[in-house]
Amino acid sequence: MLRLAASFVPSRAVAEEVVQDTWLAVLRGLAGFEGRSSLKTWLFAICVNQARKTGTREHRSIPVADPEPVVDPSRFDASGGWSAPPEHWIEVAQGRMEAGKLADRIRVWIDELPARQREVVLLRDVEGMSGEEVCAVLALSDANQRVLLHRGRSRLRQLFEDEFREVR
Repeated sequence: MLRLAASFVPSRAVAEEVVQDTWLAVLRGLAGFEGRSSLKTWLFAICVNQARKTGTREHRSIPVADPEPVVDPSRFDASGGWSAPPEHWIEVAQGRMEAGKLADRIRVWIDELPARQREVVLLRDVEGMSGEEVCAVLALSDANQRVLLHRGRSRLRQLFEDEFREVR
């Protein structure tokens, strides 16, 4: 939840406050929980609402548009197919980086994603939420959630491939 809150507010300290406020709101509102969604979805929705409210109060803005292409256009030939198909980086990566170093790089790369992509990737791939739950938490349409997830994952894959290409 801390990473999700941090995507709405200007600092880790403020994100920690948001998480504390979320737990307080959960404790206060638990008796009123109607069960119309899963407890996890309800909890994350409270966190997002608290973070948005705090982020607005902290005068933080989130960019809406992502002007960069999802995948580098030079990776495709004239017919639109891959000029060099994506590499199977996981087998190659085992001998090149220790798991801890790789995890640190992944965290940095996730933090560099545009805010909405980062939120969706964190909820889907780190927190393990379903697409339906993510849509409920972030108030997104299913199509928008899928596009943000695809773009975020594609960007991360590109960063993996670039990193491992340099290691060779």
